[in-house]
Amino acid sequence: MSAAQTDLSQHTPMMRQYLKIKSQHPNELVFYRMGDFYELFYDDAKKAAELMDITLTARGQSGGSAVPMAGIPYHSAENYIARLVRAGQSIAVCEQVGDPATSKGPVERQVMRIITPGTLTDDAFLEDRRDNLLVALYSHKERFGLSSLDLSSGRFAVSELDDVESLLGELQRLQPAEILIGEDFPYEDALAGFSGIRRQGPWLFEADTALRLITQQLQVRDLTGFGCEDLQLAICAAGCLLHYARETQRTALPHIRKLTRERREDAVILDATSRRNLEIDTNLTGGHQHTLAWVMDRTATAMGGRQLRRWLNRPLRDTATVLLRQQAVAALLDGFHYETVHTHLKTVGDMERILARVALRSARPRDLARLREAFAALPALQQQLAPIDSVRINELATVIGEYPELADLLERAIVDNPPVVIRDGGVIRAGFDGELDELSNISENAGQYLMDVETRERERTGISTLKVGYNRVHGYYIEISRAQSEQAPVDYIRRQTLKNAERFITPELKEFEDKALSAKSRALAREKALYDELVETLANQLGALQDSAQALAELDVLANYAERATSLRFCAPDFSDKPGFDVEDGRHPVVEQLLSDPYVPNNLLMDDQRRMLVITGPNMGGKSTYMRQAALIALLAYTGSFVPASRAVLGPLDRIFTRMGSSDDIAGGRSTFMVEMTETANILHNATEHSLVLMDEVGRGTSTFDGLSLAWATAEHLAREIRCYTLFATHYFELTQLAEQLDHAVNVHLTATEHDDSIVFLHNVQEGPASQSYGLQVAKLAGVPQTVIGNARAQLAHLEGSTPPVPPVSPGQQPPAAPQPDTGACQGDMFANLEPSAVEQAIAALNPDTMTPIEALNQLFELKKQLRA
Repeated sequence: MSAAQTDLSQHTPMMRQYLKIKSQHPNELVFYRMGDFYELFYDDAKKAAELMDITLTARGQSGGSAVPMAGIPYHSAENYIARLVRAGQSIAVCEQVGDPATSKGPVERQVMRIITPGTLTDDAFLEDRRDNLLVALYSHKERFGLSSLDLSSGRFAVSELDDVESLLGELQRLQPAEILIGEDFPYEDALAGFSGIRRQGPWLFEADTALRLITQQLQVRDLTGFGCEDLQLAICAAGCLLHYARETQRTALPHIRKLTRERREDAVILDATSRRNLEIDTNLTGGHQHTLAWVMDRTATAMGGRQLRRWLNRPLRDTATVLLRQQAVAALLDGFHYETVHTHLKTVGDMERILARVALRSARPRDLARLREAFAALPALQQQLAPIDSVRINELATVIGEYPELADLLERAIVDNPPVVIRDGGVIRAGFDGELDELSNISENAGQYLMDVETRERERTGISTLKVGYNRVHGYYIEISRAQSEQAPVDYIRRQTLKNAERFITPELKEFEDKALSAKSRALAREKALYDELVETLANQLGALQDSAQALAELDVLANYAERATSLRFCAPDFSDKPGFDVEDGRHPVVEQLLSDPYVPNNLLMDDQRRMLVITGPNMGGKSTYMRQAALIALLAYTGSFVPASRAVLGPLDRIFTRMGSSDDIAGGRSTFMVEMTETANILHNATEHSLVLMDEVGRGTSTFDGLSLAWATAEHLAREIRCYTLFATHYFELTQLAEQLDHAVNVHLTATEHDDSIVFLHNVQEGPASQSYGLQVAKLAGVPQTVIGNARAQLAHLEGSTPPVPPVSPGQQPPAAPQPDTGACQGDMFANLEPSAVEQAIAALNPDTMTPIEALNQLFELKKQLRA
């Protein structure tokens, strides 16, 4: 706030009210309701005008200066709020709660809700197929408590993590819209890549207060039933999160009924780098196209799409659960049950988020219409599920249930195509409520009723000048000319005398007037009361309905997996207790969809004798694709999906690591090579013998000898010490010697061939090392000028020792013919002879502690002779 606003006594009463409210919400844009508009003032107005591209104006004088102001119509506020939230802003919606007719001074106003990026529930603000998560973090002694909440569904979870790397991996999985941290949180720098950071008072993370809040919310005495009683740090985080959610919604949160403990060790762990490199649901440029989820998502409902992304981001180690899912997919494939299931699910809609709005009492008429369609679809869906032979499908069918009473109630109560909001009426179907029907008839048929009264009274009285009229001052009346006024019946009561006429009222007309004048407002009030009763009826069955929605979402994913298995020619993987990967005709699920030519499948065999594959071959040859497809096949298998292969057998898997591509971290002050080494260090510290590790071009970011040495040492450590399953792609041909020195390392290569001085990539994986790297051919394919290619070819020949140095070719000159290298020459080999020399062996055999000075001197002369020899 500006200095002009600090002394409230200098401002008008309305601005004093606004400034008092604003002081309570310094971090939010205050939408201050004035009639049919939400107004913003001072700095809020300036910021909103810029973000929403609306006009910045000024309102009179207050506090001795003009008040900057910007406004939006309240009936179209959603669109503006959505834009602000997407820009990372929070909004405090301040409504008029007093009666303007009885208020002395400004109408009383209160903040009715606070809209923040992490607490959205309205469809207008949300991505329909992605969770919108609020996360809170609490740390102590380098350990972290994490709690997450999706307010739009009520999904509430906690976990504890042992280090910053684990924390970043979880945040990368969750992709929260908003993160709550204490003002004293010591690791804020590590969160630099995430938006929506909100600092909270440290007292909001206090353990006893947090436990009390959570147990009150879940209506339990303690958290033993949820398996969370020992998660002290996570409970502190969850308490702050729950307090924040209540403060923003300004209402109870009855749809938060469960607390889920997420154990990191229950899932196949992927760190933040691996998630980015595998492009599970976000590509490397931040978009959502050409990702694994983009290929795999053909779900019928938005809630199914969200469930799919949760599964893809958290594959399970528990093969029993995975096999139940896989068997359900197979059962849905049998007889093509998935097709009819998918058709019925389409009519269910997003029950999960609708029920959250029911719980928050913010459900709109069209939400109830969608629920009506969902309930109506359940009986037919149950008929389709009945014959399916699957334990998991049967369990889901039981939880899904049927709700004939609610279906009937909503069918009788809600019109076929209700309006967006309840405030203007027209939501409740005619015939549902007698009182509403009567009020609606009065309001809608008042004109016809008055015409009928006029006709009837003329016939009864015989007065030709009689007419029925209305004005705002006197209401309804019967008017008779002065000449015929003496003929008025005795039941006419004189209301007004005019120059040429008399106006009367009758008891019947007075009764109709009382009804008609208030009929519309009373009809709206009655309709709102009936609507609230419907919402309350649904809320009373909220628990069962939420479980039903969750089961429907899982069924949607399983049916989707069945459809993808058919359409994309996936097979059911087998799981083995023996370590290893045996994949026949494996394919990359995303790349395959982007190719116009047929995809070249490849096998992958890794076992105790083949724990490391050293992969060589040309750039563009498919090394990275081959490596990534191995990881994606494993990831899909452990979510319960079929996989892109003709056969796959997978052993135990605890983590997937990737060190691929090159990028720097400018904000963190880290070079490309520093990022590469940091990622490599993480793998070397955390990989186990059950981990799958993808390493691509390690050591490329520094000098040749440094890089080659690091790559060699890294590969050797992974193979000898950790013994994890490693796909190690490299252009350092020297590393192919690892296969000769290590019992369980083998060479494979991607094939290519030369044709007319060009390269043709065959994308086929063969045993053994590559014969050459084809670097110059790839450069030519990329469009490097021919003069540069010629110079490079000449310099390569020189470096290989076959010809003397060749001077550079000037632009316009023809490059010299490619020299024919000596067939005996080869590229320098850093590790050509790794056996110790005779001198080294002699030195190793010496024992200086037992030698006299003369003996030592004699040995030194002897060693010099050997060196000369």
